[in-house]
Amino acid sequence: IMKVASGGELARFLLALKVALADRGSAPTLVFDEIDTAVGGAVADAIGARLSRLSGRVQVLSVTHAPQVAARALSHLLVAKNATKGGNAVLTSVVALDDKKRREEIARMLAGATVTDEARAAADRLILGAA
Repeated sequence: IMKVASGGELARFLLALKVALADRGSAPTLVFDEIDTAVGGAVADAIGARLSRLSGRVQVLSVTHAPQVAARALSHLLVAKNATKGGNAVLTSVVALDDKKRREEIARMLAGATVTDEARAAADRLILGAA
């Protein structure tokens, strides 16, 4: 399988396997790093649904750029990297988002730099649909 599957396909195969085997014992925390890379919205939504189902059995941490996945999370951490003043180093920050900031971040994930009312409405639909 390693010779014919892409990295994303392998990651999604691993997710399916972990969901299927979660009842038989698993690590208490599973980390998925951009498991939704190079997929469309419907597939990202399906990945989010499986991660959500898996989180009922173990703690799941997922790094994602897909709003469909982020909308299914029980909590949302925003990770940001910024250059220091001298530009010699990069500072990484992690902030837990409340519901209002989470909605705004998912809207930003949908819209890009300029968040519109339409993006906020779409974020609301994603969050409500995932509940």
